[in-house]
Amino acid sequence: MSESPFPLQPVIAPESPEQRFEKFLRARGKRITAQRRLIVATIFSHHDHFDADDLMVHLRDRMASREVSRPTVYRTLGELVEAGLLRRMTLRDRYVYEHAYGYPDHDHLYCQVCHRLIEFYTPLLEEIREQVSREHGFHAVSHRLLISGICENCFREQNKSGSEAEQPPPSGQGHGAGPAGGES
Repeated sequence: MSESPFPLQPVIAPESPEQRFEKFLRARGKRITAQRRLIVATIFSHHDHFDADDLMVHLRDRMASREVSRPTVYRTLGELVEAGLLRRMTLRDRYVYEHAYGYPDHDHLYCQVCHRLIEFYTPLLEEIREQVSREHGFHAVSHRLLISGICENCFREQNKSGSEAEQPPPSGQGHGAGPAGGES
């Protein structure tokens, strides 16, 4: 799990992620197991972007003798997305997760060279979203924006070495939504 270059401050939420997840599971007739509790506690112990492999490493670091299986991790990640606690995005043919619950809406810049993911927020995007929604008689509840490009450090390094910048993927092959089901 890597730390966000511009960490956002959490917002006040009416209940903890653990409480919200437990309610979600109970409403579906499922139990909150020790493994699920450990997964949620690990994910929400700090704010960052991560994939399932990153989470597995952190779980192994936190556990003494208990083992959490990879299928349990994948199943729980899907449930956390469905419960509205995590957001899932596709980057470089893998799912990357971030907190959705308890953190403000925000967008991302993605460096195609070093693969750094930078969070940002600007009210201008919300204004544009609202204006476009009004023009189309649409009631937006959220949005997601991922801007792919090259960060300043990588751009400088490439110009220093004389190499050309990595080109973005052809249209239609960017970092948009992955397979249906779970994307928001």
